[in-house]
Amino acid sequence: MSYRTYQKRTAALALAAALAGSGVLMAAPAAQAAVQDVNYQCKTPIGNKGAVSPIDIKSVPSGSGYKITMSFQKGVSSSPVELGKGAMKPSAVIKLGGAETGSLPVSGPPNAEAIPANTPIKISDLSGTYTPAKTGKVTFTAGVLTIKALGTTTTCTPANSPKPSLTLDVKSAGGGGTSGGSQSTPSGGELPQTGPEDSAIALGTLGGTVLLAGAAGVLWLTRRHQAAR
Repeated sequence: MSYRTYQKRTAALALAAALAGSGVLMAAPAAQAAVQDVNYQCKTPIGNKGAVSPIDIKSVPSGSGYKITMSFQKGVSSSPVELGKGAMKPSAVIKLGGAETGSLPVSGPPNAEAIPANTPIKISDLSGTYTPAKTGKVTFTAGVLTIKALGTTTTCTPANSPKPSLTLDVKSAGGGGTSGGSQSTPSGGELPQTGPEDSAIALGTLGGTVLLAGAAGVLWLTRRHQAAR
């Protein structure tokens, strides 16, 4: 093998190893989501009603926490009279599990259009801001739904022990500790940004460091062989 061929092979191997190391670091998942069917049993002013709705819970980094959005794919109750525009206000709680316990309140806007009588009430997306108080994997599971309309309150409780719709791998806002209670605030808060995006940046920086280290190794080997000649 010629000296030039040896140089090329050494450089290629070092570059491949650096890129592979960087790729492995960047591939680590930060969130897992799965739509779950939730059997809501509702206590309404005119009696009990029930309906099953697939529930989707998603997260987006927001300040020092995450904006959590809960989506209903089907209606879960109905009204014997028409609900005019803006007459219905929904809210819910999301149960926290895993590294944290407690609940996260979420809410949404009033209905944008009138809801005809005796038809399923479409719930708008509900959102809130979750700020990690502990480090680890935290699960988010659909909890009690509350519907306020025309001076009445309907409470819908999951009756089938649904599984989590979202799992997040988080770090506490205090710097990675493992103590403290869950914290949440209404959606719309502005806080210094941390979370998965910052983690991705940090991992990318580490991957770049590995790449530079590989390149430095190639230069060292090349100079060593030149000196030997």
